[in-house]
Amino acid sequence: MGGVMSLAPLLLRFKWGWVVLLILLGVYFFAGRMGESERAADEPATARPDDELAQFVGFVLDDAQTIWVQKFAERDLNYRKAKLVLFTDATSTGCGYGDAATGPFYCPSDERVYIDLGFYRELSKRFGAPGDFAQAYVVAHEIGHHVQNQLGTSEKVHRAPRSRQIGAEGLSVRLELQADCYAGIWANATGRKKTLEAGDIEEGLAAAAAIGDDRLQRQSRGTVSPESWTHGSSDQRVHWFKTGYESGKMDSCDTFDTAL
Repeated sequence: MGGVMSLAPLLLRFKWGWVVLLILLGVYFFAGRMGESERAADEPATARPDDELAQFVGFVLDDAQTIWVQKFAERDLNYRKAKLVLFTDATSTGCGYGDAATGPFYCPSDERVYIDLGFYRELSKRFGAPGDFAQAYVVAHEIGHHVQNQLGTSEKVHRAPRSRQIGAEGLSVRLELQADCYAGIWANATGRKKTLEAGDIEEGLAAAAAIGDDRLQRQSRGTVSPESWTHGSSDQRVHWFKTGYESGKMDSCDTFDTAL
């Protein structure tokens, strides 16, 4: 904002000063409307049908992080905001090469959430989970991983022996289910602000169910192998999202000291 303000006195001396000033202000606020989000370097600058969706994802990111700033402050902690990178097909990340096949993901090394907007079309058409709140749930889940990163939870899981990480009861599944619970906490806070619409929570629950390991495995190969799960079953994901939503409390999201 400082650069725009410093130009104002000079611009007003010229005949078209007001016009130029308004254009500069318009460009400034347009550039800032995504809040803390940013695009990958290879993202085309031209207008696309996905622009409205990109704005929505950026809004959800900012809204979720506002909630977590408050939650951290309640514990006398400082919350560092994550960045959002929207990409097409593939992009480089602080965690290595990322592509659309992996779905949305969070990289703890650069503290960024990576989303290929094509995933949302897959979520709606292939997995049968359409709706704005289904899309919002995905962003809130990835921000849940950012919360875990700052609290040191992710590091503890990744340092554990591989034998403790894998499987339906493993630490990796528990980490993912906690991120679902944290997404529910955001939904709870959103509900308190009276911004939820009828059917929103149902959309979130449908999204959680759509990407459960058991459902995905059954769709892709016709069989279910719990020993290879990484995110938890549909029922588990729904349960922990609802737990966070109904309680609104971080203490309710301890997926590590409870039976799944």
